Amino acid sequence: MPIRYEFERELNELHRNLVKMGATIEKQIDDMIKAMLNQDVELAREVIKRDDIIDEMERIIEQECIMLIARQQPIASDLRDIASILKIITDLERIADHCEDISKYTIKLSKETYFKPLEDIPKMAYKVKDMIKAVIDSCISKNLARAEEVKAMDDEIDDLFDTIIEELQTYMMKDSTVVKQCTDFMFIVKYLERMGDHATNISEWIAYNITGKHFE
Repeated sequence: MPIRYEFERELNELHRNLVKMGATIEKQIDDMIKAMLNQDVELAREVIKRDDIIDEMERIIEQECIMLIARQQPIASDLRDIASILKIITDLERIADHCEDISKYTIKLSKETYFKPLEDIPKMAYKVKDMIKAVIDSCISKNLARAEEVKAMDDEIDDLFDTIIEELQTYMMKDSTVVKQCTDFMFIVKYLERMGDHATNISEWIAYNITGKHFE
């Protein structure tokens, strides 16, 4: 019993650290969007700087997972739980990397006037944030239905990606002076689309954790 109690205590701590990492990334997305909308260079630089904090969170959680496996030798569902967290933090870290990538483009575009107000790009980014929140919630609560919702949310991200790219291409064909800025925005929406893919990967690992099987 004491051994099991200690294992559950450490596993709960692991989950708490995962929630902290997810919350930090949600803030990164919020600040990334604000910086982009307001062309706020200082805020964009803060997002870039905080990426090191997320890298350290990943390292700590990864080490905790390895030590938990080594000390407690978990089996069956407990081992799946830990293995899933190892996979999840990798995707979370990649999402944070893309926040950094987008913030670098914000700095690059900071001295230019946007050729049109940003509408669909922030909308796409907020949907990605919703996906992150959903996967973290479903991971902690082991809610399979919530994890499955993320796949539908990713379809919305893909639709927005196609719409924005098509719109940017149309502007580029009509006005050659906006080609460079449109190209930069294409990179931004591609990073957002990849963030959605990483969130979907996380939902698949959650499904595996709960059921022992991957999504079809």
